[in-house]
Amino acid sequence: MATFLYKLGRLSFRRRHFVALIWVALLTLAGVGAAGAPAAGNSSFSIPGTEAQKAFDLLEQRFPGTSADGATARVVFKAPSGEKMTDPGNKATVKDTVKELSDGSEVVRVTDPYQAKAVSKDGTIAYAQVSYKVSGMELDDTAKDALKDSAQDARKAGLTVEIGGDALQAVPHTGSSEVIGIAVAAVVLVITFGSLVAAGLPLLTALIGVGIGVSAITGLASALDLGTTTSTLAMMIGLAVGIDYALFIVSRYRAELAEGREREEAAGRAVGTAGSAVVFAGLTVVIALVGLSVVNIPMLTKMGIAAAGTVAIAVLIALTMIPALLGYAGRKVKPMGEKGKLLGRAKKEQDRPAKPNLGTRWASFVVRRPLAVLLLGVIGLGAAAVPATSLELGLPDDGSQPTSTTQRRAYDLLSEGFGPGFNGPLMVVVDAKNSDDPKAVFTETGDEIKGLKDVVTVTPAQPNKAGDTATITVVPGSKPSSVTTENLVHGIREAGADIKADTDAGVLVTGSTAMNIDVSEKLNDALVPYLVLVVGLAFLLLIVVFRSILVPLKAALGFLLSVMAALGAVVAVFQWGWLSGLMGVEQTGPVMSMMPIFMVGVVFGLAMDYEVFLVTRMREAYVHGEKPAQAVVTGFRHGARVVTAAAVIMMAVFAGFIGSSESMVKMIGFGLAIAVFFDAFIVRMAIVPAVLALLGRKAWWLPKWLDRALPNVDVEGEGLRTRTDRGDEDRELVRA
Repeated sequence: MATFLYKLGRLSFRRRHFVALIWVALLTLAGVGAAGAPAAGNSSFSIPGTEAQKAFDLLEQRFPGTSADGATARVVFKAPSGEKMTDPGNKATVKDTVKELSDGSEVVRVTDPYQAKAVSKDGTIAYAQVSYKVSGMELDDTAKDALKDSAQDARKAGLTVEIGGDALQAVPHTGSSEVIGIAVAAVVLVITFGSLVAAGLPLLTALIGVGIGVSAITGLASALDLGTTTSTLAMMIGLAVGIDYALFIVSRYRAELAEGREREEAAGRAVGTAGSAVVFAGLTVVIALVGLSVVNIPMLTKMGIAAAGTVAIAVLIALTMIPALLGYAGRKVKPMGEKGKLLGRAKKEQDRPAKPNLGTRWASFVVRRPLAVLLLGVIGLGAAAVPATSLELGLPDDGSQPTSTTQRRAYDLLSEGFGPGFNGPLMVVVDAKNSDDPKAVFTETGDEIKGLKDVVTVTPAQPNKAGDTATITVVPGSKPSSVTTENLVHGIREAGADIKADTDAGVLVTGSTAMNIDVSEKLNDALVPYLVLVVGLAFLLLIVVFRSILVPLKAALGFLLSVMAALGAVVAVFQWGWLSGLMGVEQTGPVMSMMPIFMVGVVFGLAMDYEVFLVTRMREAYVHGEKPAQAVVTGFRHGARVVTAAAVIMMAVFAGFIGSSESMVKMIGFGLAIAVFFDAFIVRMAIVPAVLALLGRKAWWLPKWLDRALPNVDVEGEGLRTRTDRGDEDRELVRA
C-alpha cells in the first residue's frame, strides 16, 4: 500500500492542476445539485419491529385518513389573573381561535376545548389540539404562520397563549460557537506549523470535503428521506477528520523536507507513510459509522452512512488534493523545524543544539514510570465513568426545550393545569377483529387499564367504522420521561397479553412516550451485538496494520475506558446538571437514548485515528531496528505534537456544536468533545505508552502462522526505504 500511495502522492503533486480541477468540479456539481433539490423534510421516524410502530401501522390500515403519524399542535390558553377560561369573553376568544385554526388546507381536525372537556379543574387553563396531515418538518410554512397568527390574535384579546407539539418543529441551528470552533482549529494549525499557508491547507481541504459531502446529502435528502440532523452529523465529523487527516500528511511532508528530500519526493513519501495511516484510520471510522445499521433504526442507519461517506471523501481529499496543494504552495511550506516569519524565529536558531521536545520528554518519563502512569490514568477514567452507573435513557420532548421557547411554556402550562403525565398520553390500540364481541373487549380493556397504578384518566374507546378496532387514550400520573410511566407502559402490555389469551384480541400501546420507551429498549438490546461487530472488525483491521495481537487488544480496552468516562461526563452534565449553565443546558433529564450506541460508534472510530497515527510511528521505529522503549520515545518525538494539535482541533470542532438549539446535537457535540479529550490525552498519550513500555517486545508479538497468513500492507513504508530521488523514477511515474 505504501508504494501505491507513494506513486499517488507524486502523481497528484505533479498533475496538481488536473487534481484540483477534479475536486473543484465535484464541489460545483454537488453545490448545484443541492441548490436545485427539493427542500429536505424531517426524516420519517420508524422503528421496525417495535410494538409502538406496529400500532401506528395498524392505525393506518384500520383508521385510514386519520394521519396517525402527522404533526400535532396543542394551543394552550391561560386566563388572566382572577378570570377563568369559562368566562364568556374568554370562551368567545377561544371559539374564534378554533374556527381560525380549522381553515388550513393541511389541517385534519381541531378539537374544541369546551366540547372535548379540555379545561382544567380550576378553570384557568384550556387547550385545543390541532392535527395535521403531514409531519412537523413537512408542514408548509404558511400552515405554521397561520398557527402562530391565531395564537397572536388570542394574545391580543388578553389571554396567555403558547403552542406545544411538533407542528412548529424547525431546522436546528448551531449558532456562532461552530464558527468559534473552526477559528480555534485555525489558531492551533498556525501555532503547529508556524505558517499561514501550511495552516490553511488542512482547513481548505476539510471545508471542500465537507462542502461536497453536505451538498450531496442536501441534494439527495428529499429522494432518500434524509433528515436535517443527518447533514449536521456529517458536517461535525467531516470537519474534524478532514482537518486531522490533512494535518498528519502536511506534518509528514515537512518532516521529509527536513531530511533533505525534494518536494515532489517528500509529497510522495508523506502520502505513502502518513497516508497509509490515514487510510486505515478512515476505515475504522467508516466501519463504526456504517455499523450503526445493525441497530435497524432507519434514521440512525442513514445518519451513519451519510457521515461515513463524508469521511471517505475526507480520506480521498487528503491523499490527492493535499499533495496537489503542496505543489502550489512550493517553498511557502517550510521543512520541519524551520519556522516562518510569523513566529519571528531567526534562522540562526537552527544552529543551536536541538533539545528534546515536549513529546520526547513526556514519553521518556512514562517509559521510566509506566506502572504509576498506567494506574493513575485508569483510576482517573474510572472515577469519571462513575456517573454512567446512574444513566437514564429517553428521547427529548418539549420538556427538554429551553424555557424561552413557546413549546416549553406550553408544556409547563399543561403540567400545571392537567398534571405532568398529560404531556405524554398513551394511545392503546385494541384489535378485536378476531373476537366474537368487540365492544365487550373494548370495555374490558378500559377497565383493566383503570385498575393499574399511576393512571389518571382513561377515555372511552373510540372504534373505527368497521367496529373491529378502537383507540383508548390513557393519561399517566407521571411525566413522560419517568420510570413510573415506563412501568405503566409495560403494565398495560402485560394486561394486554392476558386479554389476548382470553379473547384473541390484540392490545398495542403507542404514542410518542411508548415509542421513546421502545427505542431505548431496542438500542439497549443492539448495543452488545454492535460492539462485537464494530470492535471485532476493527480489531482484525488493526492486527493487519500493526501485525500484533496485544496492541489492538490494548487499543480496544483503552477505547472502552474513554467511552465510559465520556458517558459519565454526559450524565453528570445533562442528567445531574453539573456545569449545566456553562453548557447552556436549561433542562436536565434522561440522556438521549441513542447516545450510548452513537458514542460507541463514533468515538471508537475517532479513537482508532490517534491509535493508528501514534502507534504506527512507534511500529515504524521498531521495525527499523530500535528497542521497544526507544521506539515509544521516537513515536512521541515525531507524533505527539501533531496528535495533540489534531485532538485540540477535533475537540474545538465538536465543542462548537454545543451551541446548537437542538438538544440532541448539543449533547452529541459535548459527548464527542469530552470523549476525544479522554481518549487522546489520557488513553493514547499516557496509558498506551505505559502499556507498551511494560510489554516490551511482547507488544509486537504475532504467531508465525498468522504472520504468514496476513497480507503485508506496509503501513510503515518499509518498501520506500530503498527508493532514491533518481529522475528515472520520475519518468516511470509519468508513464504510469
